[in-house]
Amino acid sequence: MTTDFSATRAAFALPEGVIYLDGNSLGPLPKAAAARVADRVTKEWGGMLITAWNRAGWMDLPRRLGDRIGRLVGAAPGTVVLGDTLSIKVYQALASALEMRPGRRVILSDTGNFPSDLYIADGLVRTLGQGYELRTVAPEEVAAAITPDVAVLMLTEVDYRTGRRHDMARLTAKAHAAGALALWDLAHSAGAVPVDLTAAKADFAVGCTYKYLNAGPGGPAFIYIAPALAAQVRPALSGWLGHEAPFAFDPDYRPGAGIERMRVGTPPILQMAALEASMEIWDRVEMADVRARSIELTEAFIRGVEAACPGLTLASPRDPAGRGSQVSFRHPEGYAIMQALDRKSVV
Repeated sequence: MTTDFSATRAAFALPEGVIYLDGNSLGPLPKAAAARVADRVTKEWGGMLITAWNRAGWMDLPRRLGDRIGRLVGAAPGTVVLGDTLSIKVYQALASALEMRPGRRVILSDTGNFPSDLYIADGLVRTLGQGYELRTVAPEEVAAAITPDVAVLMLTEVDYRTGRRHDMARLTAKAHAAGALALWDLAHSAGAVPVDLTAAKADFAVGCTYKYLNAGPGGPAFIYIAPALAAQVRPALSGWLGHEAPFAFDPDYRPGAGIERMRVGTPPILQMAALEASMEIWDRVEMADVRARSIELTEAFIRGVEAACPGLTLASPRDPAGRGSQVSFRHPEGYAIMQALDRKSVV
């Protein structure tokens, strides 16, 4: 399949006269999303009421949409599930990984990680006590810092500021060689660069859908568990929908099969309608084509900015192989520059 970018671009609603550069923070609106959400509100919620959980397939949405996202990140069917927020999914994965490595007390991350991931990790180790530690090093020092006391390596593959990209396969192999597990945050990877969780042998991965995957503000997060680990993982947040038989209303928790056990709260059914509209576009996309086009565009952007604005300094890796699908520039008056661009409808 070759991606028809004219067709996919036409499927998004972009305001006339606006140059939109911030898709790595909030993806643009799929044109079909409004009608899809309206149908879910009126025909399903309004017309079917509680029966929509079965008649409209609401109960299975987290898994079905998870499989569609799984195609984009190299995950086998049945290994990705949607729901809750990215912070909750980070907490779930970290807590499970620590429990699977008794005797080890260190979560290793880097100083370029997205702050909320570090906040969640810090909160978890403070709750656990008993010598648990969040250890952070510079991004280029991660490999050397994977020592025998590390329980889990937690990294964001693509830096949210500069686009610097970690080598997932290499660092995962390094973690495994030291006896540690690897958790990858794909917030700036999913839908932006080719990812192959299976080939990289990642143990856990999490990501969000409101950036490159265009589910809109509040879009649900997703979590992946490697198939070999799924039956061993004990979810720290034992949610009702993660139970083996939710409608048995058993007072004792029994984890669901595989990735289903990582479901916690009620799925955001209305938000998932917007994601469904987006995934109908993504189903027609090959990530290798997206990568080739993103390199073409970012290289052109770098050349244009450096020619027109010599006072700006490239903050991203110059080699496209070392970055994701966004680039950034530095300037002492960066905030003022961004405000001026906003007034020119460049956002």
